[in-house]
Amino acid sequence: MLPDKMPYDELYRTFTWKVPPQFNIGVDICDRWAEQDPERLALIHKRSDGGVDRINFSRLKDYSNKLANLLRATGVKRGDRVALLLPQCPETCFSHIALYKLGAIAVPLASLFGIEALLYRLNNSGAKAVITNAAGANKIGEIRDQLQQLETVFTIDDCAAPGAHNLWTEMAGFDAEFDPVKTTPDDPALMVYTSGTTGPPKGALHGHRVLLGHLPGVQCHHDFFPQEGDLVWTPADWAWAGGLLNVLLPSLYFGIPVLAYRFDKFDPETAFELMAEFEVRNVFIPPTALKMLRAVDRPSQRYDLKLRSIGSGGETLGRKVYDWAKSELGLTINEFYGQTECNLVLTSCQAIGVSKSGAIGKPVPGHEVAIINEAGEVLPPGETGIIAIKRPDPVMFLGYWQNEAATAEKFIGDWMTTGDQGVVDEDGYFHFIGRDDDVITSAGYRIGPGEIEDCLIGHEAVSLAAAIGKPDPIRTEIIKVFIVLNDGFKANDKTAKAIQTYVRQRLSAHEYPREIEFIDSLPLTTTGKVIRRLLRQDLQG
Repeated sequence: MLPDKMPYDELYRTFTWKVPPQFNIGVDICDRWAEQDPERLALIHKRSDGGVDRINFSRLKDYSNKLANLLRATGVKRGDRVALLLPQCPETCFSHIALYKLGAIAVPLASLFGIEALLYRLNNSGAKAVITNAAGANKIGEIRDQLQQLETVFTIDDCAAPGAHNLWTEMAGFDAEFDPVKTTPDDPALMVYTSGTTGPPKGALHGHRVLLGHLPGVQCHHDFFPQEGDLVWTPADWAWAGGLLNVLLPSLYFGIPVLAYRFDKFDPETAFELMAEFEVRNVFIPPTALKMLRAVDRPSQRYDLKLRSIGSGGETLGRKVYDWAKSELGLTINEFYGQTECNLVLTSCQAIGVSKSGAIGKPVPGHEVAIINEAGEVLPPGETGIIAIKRPDPVMFLGYWQNEAATAEKFIGDWMTTGDQGVVDEDGYFHFIGRDDDVITSAGYRIGPGEIEDCLIGHEAVSLAAAIGKPDPIRTEIIKVFIVLNDGFKANDKTAKAIQTYVRQRLSAHEYPREIEFIDSLPLTTTGKVIRRLLRQDLQG
């Protein structure tokens, strides 16, 4: 944990990790609080029928202990993988806790996954059991004969899927006392699959220490979290590292309640209503969702918001959204950076003056981050290279599941490479340029898509935008953009030319889009990132 506020340079210089020889995520985010303050509020769940459940730490402990006993009785043991195919709900929360206390490995999977995505991940992980809802059980039912290692499917609601067992009915007969296994910080706890933006998803295996590694970054981007009255919410799926490790688990570790709500599809008006209704103080909202919130008319006047801090990461935020939050909400968005394998290593923290529009922050205390070249040499400010994190680091993954070759390829010496291009400025701020595969090479210039996309959404006609490089015999690549229009604008040559002129005047002649294609929606991962490789594939027919 961070000490009290102090200048960033002093904070970074004096910080030291204190990782205990034994540590179990489930015990520290649940049982510890259940013993100290059993009535302390842990979770607020707004159901789809409008009802609200408020769950304290004592109930979380009972539920998770019953589930741990049930899983053990069905043959799940230490080291076994159990998939969680669930939205934001209490069952997701106490299932994670139960698995950690059991010494098993949680494999969170997004509810939006189709059967092919599930088939790959369940087979690749060798999941022994799945905890899901009716929708998930029905998907698994379609591929059950292809899942040779899957033994048990539990559903949190009634479901007629063959072989599915009702979780609550099964838990009812088990004791609420459970003796958690003793785990070290390096024992496996969690496996999160990469987004698959640049190839087949890989299972990033993390030890129990991954939670400890996240704490300083969470405290930074929530301006020295926790504080009296804090309550946290994110629209991000808890199956994503951002939703799980930036929000749910660290908030419970600090004894701060989390709001759970399931979006079938993100709606910005509903998001503002939720934040006002429950007096949410701290939010993690990915950039794509923030861009949608920005389109809402006068939210600070229409909603009684109590927000204290906004964190964002996962993609480039951009200056337009950063400036909107300051002017409309009166808050500075604290942008941060990380990836599934080594999350939350760069951050902003306006409370101590670490904030710059267009930058993704400075290294979080306890993490050594640099821009390196392909030889592993640290580059000076102003030179573009690979964003890399030095090992050992408690937030860094143990390795890719059953893929030693891919794990080895991730490193240059002791530097874990991210596959992201970036640059450090003279003030020590990191700037994200783009994924290695996303950087556009045009007429000798290397151009990151983020700056173009940020400029595009400043145009009144543009709702969302994605920029890619299209092969060109003269320029190597030209910039092509895919645009989702705002209501009231027509997809025609006149609109396209107006957008091109807008970008040329605000950026430069070599950064304006030479081709524009209007589309109804962008291909996104379940975490809200644009899958640019699918847009590039479309160019190839």
